[in-house]
Amino acid sequence: MDTARIGILVVAYNAAATLAPVLDRIPESVRGRVADVLVFDDHSQDTTYLVGLGYQSLTKDLPMTVVRHEHNLGYGGNQKAGYRWAIDHGLDIVVLLHGDGQYAPERLEDLIGPLERDECDVVLGSRMLEPGAARRGGMPRYKFVGNRILTRVENALVGTSLSEWHSGFRAYRVASLARIPFEQNSDGFDFDTEILIQLIESGQRINEVPIPTYYGDEICYVNGLRYAADVTLDALRYRAHKMGLGNGETAFSSQTYEWKEGPGTSHGVLESWLAEGPPRRVLDLGCSGGELAGRLRKLGHRVTGVDIEALPEVAERVDEFVAADLDAGLGDAAPGPFDVVVAADVLEHVARPERLLAELPGRLAPGGRLLASIPNFAHWYPRLRVAAGRFDYDRRGILDAGHLRFFTRRSFERLATKSGWRVLRCRAVGVPVEVTSRGARPGAGSPSWRWVAAVDRALVALWPGLFAYQYLFELAPDGPGSPADR
Repeated sequence: MDTARIGILVVAYNAAATLAPVLDRIPESVRGRVADVLVFDDHSQDTTYLVGLGYQSLTKDLPMTVVRHEHNLGYGGNQKAGYRWAIDHGLDIVVLLHGDGQYAPERLEDLIGPLERDECDVVLGSRMLEPGAARRGGMPRYKFVGNRILTRVENALVGTSLSEWHSGFRAYRVASLARIPFEQNSDGFDFDTEILIQLIESGQRINEVPIPTYYGDEICYVNGLRYAADVTLDALRYRAHKMGLGNGETAFSSQTYEWKEGPGTSHGVLESWLAEGPPRRVLDLGCSGGELAGRLRKLGHRVTGVDIEALPEVAERVDEFVAADLDAGLGDAAPGPFDVVVAADVLEHVARPERLLAELPGRLAPGGRLLASIPNFAHWYPRLRVAAGRFDYDRRGILDAGHLRFFTRRSFERLATKSGWRVLRCRAVGVPVEVTSRGARPGAGSPSWRWVAAVDRALVALWPGLFAYQYLFELAPDGPGSPADR
């Protein structure tokens, strides 16, 4: 990065005694290159703001902007204001520095250098990279143990291998901050965890550098137990969103529709059904990125994909793509004939699936079949949500926000029969436990999930109405003159 505009965001609260010494310790090599030092006083109860103004008036080699917030924004809120200032004023790099002296300004060069050399997008100062350094620097044992435990939990949930999640000495590429919704984060101390999760989700490159540990007379405003609970919940929420639970807002860069891996999932069962018999002509409705189509082509099938628009990766996975809005029906698109029509996780997204179902027999060759998968609204998860008065939509799954229709096995069979189909076979499948690996480190899968999957399969067999996550159907056109009867 050529002649980067560097900013140092000094977050300060009741730091009148420490602010000037912290600013004095900014090294000469950095003072000559920094575009602005932003001292953001978070409505302190002491003279922090006046100290900042005094330092600004007496120091000629350090460009400064001193701001006092009209009310206390909180640790996270103060950072939000600073990062928004950095974005609006065209800075390239911003370093977070605490005004209480807990972190060493002498190490600013170590944080800025990797960003200037374009080695990464985020640099985290870590007190844990050098074994034993944190304890030698005075970190209390209970804080050291808590830091290590929380870091391990967060790494496991978010899918990282960082040495420390809890250092407040960091440097960011401002363009990376501009790409994430950091202003939606907490105003509290868990802001540092939330912004790091967002940067990881958006694919930013992260480096760690060792920094010294220092514990002096600064006042700690962090409630340790509350902080531990907050950051753990942040990481759990992100992992849940990666798995498709909840509204998915923290997994904003992930695909909303992903392949469900495993032989016992709906995708796995459909693939196995289509592996039966010779290669056929397949119409894949709602093909999305073409993951299923690509697998079917490897089995020898010729696949025509249909969706409202072609995603970039779909062209190499289908033999032919047809753009069509399934809500409006197929019309003249994809006339066929086809040996198999696949509607995998599609019919629940259509406002009037009975109209589409009634249209499909005309696309089939003699003996043709429709393979469909639908979510089971009678599954215990939506039942529990409704019973608790907490019904809402999720990013994926049975309560996917894109679902327009909800089905049970009985209601779908009734709809299929009215639309001119008869059921040849039906299979209930359980929760796709394999999605727990989404967002995890490669190879970090736990054997315990295999036991969960085994128990879930047993419950599906025992009581499918309550435990079936999805139903899969093989359907044939019904009635005289249907392609199956010719």
